[in-house]
Amino acid sequence: MCTARLRTAPIRSIGNGMKHVLAVDDDPAMRTMIADYLVHQSVRVSTASDGREMARVLTAGGVDLVILDLKLGDEDGLELVRTLRVDFGLPIIVITGHRREEVDRVVGLELGADDYLTKPFNPRELLARIRAVLRRSGSSAPRPAPEAKQMRYRFAGWELNLRIRRLTSSSREIVPLTNGELALLAALLQSPQRVLSRVHLLAASRVHGNEVFDRSIDVLILRLRRKLEVDPSAPALIKTERGLGYFFSAPVEVE
Repeated sequence: MCTARLRTAPIRSIGNGMKHVLAVDDDPAMRTMIADYLVHQSVRVSTASDGREMARVLTAGGVDLVILDLKLGDEDGLELVRTLRVDFGLPIIVITGHRREEVDRVVGLELGADDYLTKPFNPRELLARIRAVLRRSGSSAPRPAPEAKQMRYRFAGWELNLRIRRLTSSSREIVPLTNGELALLAALLQSPQRVLSRVHLLAASRVHGNEVFDRSIDVLILRLRRKLEVDPSAPALIKTERGLGYFFSAPVEVE
């Protein structure tokens, strides 16, 4: 087993303050490549070879983002994604080894991963993805106006409080949302009963405007439906306008 190793470089930063990235991959060459490149970009980096090493680094605290290879020997990478999201609430970029691993990539996004890359990839692209994910995780609430952060949206017995970033069901249960889910739901609630294109939703939820992330809007919609709808296969709240986009069908009260 490769022990986690910490490399630091206290120079520039991504976003606000120096960021700490954990790269989890069972390939020593891949770990070294990622760590060496990011350190030269003034990013603090830890590496781990498996889930146990990953947990040890995370327990020590201070990690801002995890890069996770979905194929870690006999370990279930998708289960590690779930653990990262539920237990640590950290932004996640998943790495898949082959384009044929499309199903794993989609499931990873459904479980809460923020982005993905397919091997082989350019380290510069990885750095760009890290920067984008950290920006979104640091400021995911939509900002059409300064007072929007104070708003509460009520609909069909639900309440979304943007100030404290909390979604509450009609039974007063708090339903956790990822950064992307929160931003997308807020965008829908700001324009109820109006069809919103994927381009609009991409901009509102601060997801990259390219083909890959256009598809990820559909993944986020699916995840929201699973949390909000009585029957996600026959949605009553978030509806599809085929060929145009999505719309929120229920009346929305705003405070």
